[in-house]
Amino acid sequence: MKFLVGLFLGLGLGVVIGLLIAPQPGKETREQLAEQGVMVRASEFNDQIRARANDALSQGRELYSRTKVELTDRYNRTLSGNL
Repeated sequence: MKFLVGLFLGLGLGVVIGLLIAPQPGKETREQLAEQGVMVRASEFNDQIRARANDALSQGRELYSRTKVELTDRYNRTLSGNL
Protein backbone atom coordinates (compact mmCIF):
# COMPACT_ATOMS: atom_id res chain seq x y z
CA MET A 1 0.00 0.00 0.00
CA LYS A 2 2.84 2.38 0.87
CA PHE A 3 4.42 1.58 -2.49
CA LEU A 4 1.29 2.66 -4.39
CA VAL A 5 0.99 5.86 -2.40
CA GLY A 6 4.64 6.66 -3.08
CA LEU A 7 4.21 5.82 -6.75
CA PHE A 8 1.22 8.10 -7.21
CA LEU A 9 2.80 10.85 -5.12
CA GLY A 10 5.96 10.69 -7.25
CA LEU A 11 3.91 10.69 -10.45
CA GLY A 12 1.88 13.70 -9.29
CA LEU A 13 4.98 15.64 -8.24
CA GLY A 14 6.65 14.83 -11.57
CA VAL A 15 3.68 16.16 -13.52
CA VAL A 16 3.47 19.33 -11.44
CA ILE A 17 7.20 20.04 -11.69
CA GLY A 18 7.10 19.32 -15.43
CA LEU A 19 4.29 21.81 -15.90
CA LEU A 20 6.05 24.46 -13.83
CA ILE A 21 9.39 24.27 -15.62
CA ALA A 22 8.08 23.68 -19.15
CA PRO A 23 9.78 26.16 -21.53
CA GLN A 24 6.59 26.84 -23.52
CA PRO A 25 2.90 25.98 -23.54
CA GLY A 26 1.79 22.57 -24.84
CA LYS A 27 0.19 24.04 -27.97
CA GLU A 28 3.48 25.64 -29.01
CA THR A 29 5.35 22.42 -28.28
CA ARG A 30 2.92 20.41 -30.42
CA GLU A 31 3.27 22.93 -33.26
CA GLN A 32 7.06 22.80 -32.99
CA LEU A 33 7.06 18.99 -33.06
CA ALA A 34 4.71 18.97 -36.06
CA GLU A 35 6.95 21.45 -37.89
CA GLN A 36 10.02 19.34 -37.16
CA GLY A 37 8.14 16.29 -38.47
CA VAL A 38 7.36 18.14 -41.69
CA MET A 39 10.99 19.19 -42.03
CA VAL A 40 12.18 15.61 -41.54
CA ARG A 41 9.73 14.34 -44.16
CA ALA A 42 10.76 17.12 -46.56
CA SER A 43 14.42 16.25 -46.03
CA GLU A 44 13.74 12.56 -46.69
CA PHE A 45 11.77 13.48 -49.83
CA ASN A 46 14.63 15.69 -50.98
CA ASP A 47 17.09 12.82 -50.48
CA GLN A 48 14.85 10.48 -52.50
CA ILE A 49 14.56 12.98 -55.35
CA ARG A 50 18.32 13.55 -55.35
CA ALA A 51 18.97 9.78 -55.48
CA ARG A 52 16.52 9.33 -58.36
CA ALA A 53 18.07 12.24 -60.25
CA ASN A 54 21.56 10.79 -59.78
CA ASP A 55 20.33 7.40 -61.03
CA ALA A 56 18.73 9.01 -64.08
CA LEU A 57 21.91 10.97 -64.78
CA SER A 58 24.02 7.81 -64.55
CA GLN A 59 21.68 5.97 -66.89
CA GLY A 60 21.77 8.89 -69.33
CA ARG A 61 25.56 8.96 -69.32
CA GLU A 62 25.71 5.21 -69.90
CA LEU A 63 23.25 5.43 -72.81
CA TYR A 64 25.20 8.35 -74.30
CA SER A 65 28.45 6.40 -74.06
CA ARG A 66 27.00 3.27 -75.70
CA THR A 67 25.33 5.28 -78.46
CA LYS A 68 28.52 7.23 -79.14
CA VAL A 69 30.54 4.01 -79.46
CA GLU A 70 27.94 2.44 -81.76
CA LEU A 71 27.69 5.51 -83.99
CA THR A 72 31.47 5.92 -84.18
CA ASP A 73 31.80 2.27 -85.14
CA ARG A 74 29.11 2.59 -87.84
CA TYR A 75 30.70 5.79 -89.15
CA ASN A 76 34.13 4.16 -89.40
CA ARG A 77 32.67 1.08 -91.13
CA THR A 78 30.84 3.32 -93.60
CA LEU A 79 34.03 5.24 -94.39
CA SER A 80 35.96 2.04 -94.96
CA GLY A 81 33.15 0.53 -97.07
CA ASN A 82 32.59 -2.42 -94.71
CA LEU A 83 28.87 -2.09 -94.14
